[in-house]
Amino acid sequence: MTVPLTVDPGLEGDLTVPADALGVVVFAHGSGSSRRSPRNIAVARELQDNRFATLLFDLLSPGEDGGGTRFDIDLLTGRLRAAMAELSRHEKTADLPLGLFGASTGAAAALRAAAAEPGRVRAVVSRGGRPDLAGDALPRVQSPALLIVGARDDEVLRLNQRAAAELTAPHRIEVVPGASHLFEEPGALEAVAQLAAAWFSDHLR
Repeated sequence: MTVPLTVDPGLEGDLTVPADALGVVVFAHGSGSSRRSPRNIAVARELQDNRFATLLFDLLSPGEDGGGTRFDIDLLTGRLRAAMAELSRHEKTADLPLGLFGASTGAAAALRAAAAEPGRVRAVVSRGGRPDLAGDALPRVQSPALLIVGARDDEVLRLNQRAAAELTAPHRIEVVPGASHLFEEPGALEAVAQLAAAWFSDHLR
């Protein structure tokens, strides 16, 4: 069942909670995207099939989604932490272990949020992300992190490798063969969803 959830300061979200949920995963989308991202929705459905609640929400309001705001990692991190706080108060998710799924700049926000709340965030997954933008938060991340990158996304792969060298928590880079930045190739997004489901199954149960 999917219900609307408003995240301070008035950002709209969609919360889906299976009856037998094992954990909850908050999605932090990338620059220029929203809770209606078809790629994140596809991953969320795979997680729901694996008994994880999901929250997709708008990190930015329509008026903010432009210019440098979408690259303001501190702002995005604050919004993500507000969503986490909202879930901690929600009757259906308050007691569930929590994971974060970030894409593009949302991955940096997810890692910064994990560093800020190590006791709350149990695992992080990045899809085509920019974990390098998490900066000095990387060594402070204690949550196991999976960094998923397309094999044809050369520059982002290099940036993920650079960021991974700063991580001290358990982590892995998973390269999806034949995939580009948006994982639009046949089977690529399905591979991302399966990798994410396996990671959260290992670390949120």
